[in-house]
Amino acid sequence: MTPTAAPDRDPGLQPERTHLAWRRTTLSATVAAVLAVRTALHAGPSPAAVVAAALCCALWLTFLTLAHRRIRALASAASPPALSPAYATAAALGTVATAVCGAVLVL
Repeated sequence: MTPTAAPDRDPGLQPERTHLAWRRTTLSATVAAVLAVRTALHAGPSPAAVVAAALCCALWLTFLTLAHRRIRALASAASPPALSPAYATAAALGTVATAVCGAVLVL
């Protein structure tokens, strides 16, 4: 038996999956920011809760900007550029900081 050549991958699938992953993560961050504001204002706003909620909202806006730029880069090129380490680090640190702010609001 002769081995058959594997079909070439569709170059559009990986950018599409990455695009959808950025959208899902952005939606999750939006829900986290809304719940942070709701939690901060639910039992009467204290100064610490308001600051934590404002920080969550600022981090959400930063992540939204990063995600939007990455989605545009994925859509604009046939072969999108690799995610830079600085960009990936900013997105990861923003996500962790949002989680920490949410934990502060819950505790």
